Amino acid sequence: MKVVNMTKFALLGDGVATARTPLERTRGLLGTAKLPRGGGLWIAPCRSIHSFGMRYEFDALFIDREGRVVGIHPRFRRNRISRIFWRARGVLELSAGTIERTSTEVGDEVVFQTS
Repeated sequence: MKVVNMTKFALLGDGVATARTPLERTRGLLGTAKLPRGGGLWIAPCRSIHSFGMRYEFDALFIDREGRVVGIHPRFRRNRISRIFWRARGVLELSAGTIERTSTEVGDEVVFQTS
């Protein structure tokens, strides 16, 4: 799946997978060696994340039902727990540096494209 920040006209990822089942959401990116540039994982529903057992940093965007960014965690470090974003529908986990590279910020509109 392709994900675009429409506010900044910036590609966030063009190889984003989806985690929807309870097992997929629980596993998330655990067990992966790295997240390549352009890769990512959309976890929904999700309002909070952790990075216990992770091997690398990653960026996290919490997105509400209208596609607006309601929370960001650039370079989310290993062995951490995020705060809860009550308005979030899900979280988009991206390669570290994506938030900075695309200037993504709270309030930006994000669109998911499946074609």
